[in-house]
Amino acid sequence: MTASYRDLILEPENNERLANLAGPLDAHLRQIELRLGVEINNRGNQYRVIGDERSVALAAKLLHALYDATETETLDGHAINLHLQESGIEALAERDAGEAQDVVIRVKRGTIKGRGANQARYLHAIATNDINFGVGPAGTGKTYLAVASAVDALEDNRVQRLILVRPAVEAGEKLGFLPGDLTQKVDPYLRPLYDALYEMLGFEKVAKLIERNVIEIAPLAYMRGRTLNDSFVILDEAQNTTVEQMKMFLTRIGFGSVAVVTGDVTQIDLPKHVQSGLRDAIEVLRNVDGISFTFFTSKDVVRHPLVQRIVRAYEAREAKPKD
Repeated sequence: MTASYRDLILEPENNERLANLAGPLDAHLRQIELRLGVEINNRGNQYRVIGDERSVALAAKLLHALYDATETETLDGHAINLHLQESGIEALAERDAGEAQDVVIRVKRGTIKGRGANQARYLHAIATNDINFGVGPAGTGKTYLAVASAVDALEDNRVQRLILVRPAVEAGEKLGFLPGDLTQKVDPYLRPLYDALYEMLGFEKVAKLIERNVIEIAPLAYMRGRTLNDSFVILDEAQNTTVEQMKMFLTRIGFGSVAVVTGDVTQIDLPKHVQSGLRDAIEVLRNVDGISFTFFTSKDVVRHPLVQRIVRAYEAREAKPKD
């Protein structure tokens, strides 16, 4: 795609409004760059936007609209996200994966970025699409990177809440036979999500955010009847959803929200006669604009080297024709 550029001057020149537009350490401009796949250079009220022609035109229009908004509004990451949603960004959702920009996420323990091309594409897809699927074997970073992206969006004020969801249907166990109240029954299923949050935010901060309902961790059944606005929603272990549950979950997504669906279609714990909602969604939604699919393989496993060999061994057996 041929690169082009556009110069623009934001008037009337006002240093406070220009600082409001750019954000702390130009964070708002970086958010726009990442979402639209452009480069923005600025000096005072003079801006240059570089990228493909359609993206440049959209970014220029957005910058003018945001600068107009600074007259009466203090911008934050959430406001930038809402303006992006209204700008027609869906038309730019389908991009060449080879042009994906590196996404670097800063958390309590340091920085997180994709290890290898597939993880990098996955992070970029989450940053540029509203609904994203990460499909592949254990140890490929699907859930961990989704949680990292969610934490980044929350701390950058692009969303107001994190909602982490799992279907509580694993290993053939019935919730009614497990000890404790409902929270105690479902907590073990959600433990990997807790662990990732603790690593990125620290135990005390996670506890406070859960207490304030900024972070909600819930079984999938709790999503029915809700509309989730201004939220980052992760559905983990999605291979254990039914077709009806998957449709229910995807239609909960509201304005200003991002959803990430992760799962491994080789580890389905549903009864044999029940179709996996994840498998069905891959077939039905594969070519829908605004929805991204990232497929991981054993090459993307980042756990102990033996895990990669184990995954490959099972893949090899699955590939053999059955007698």
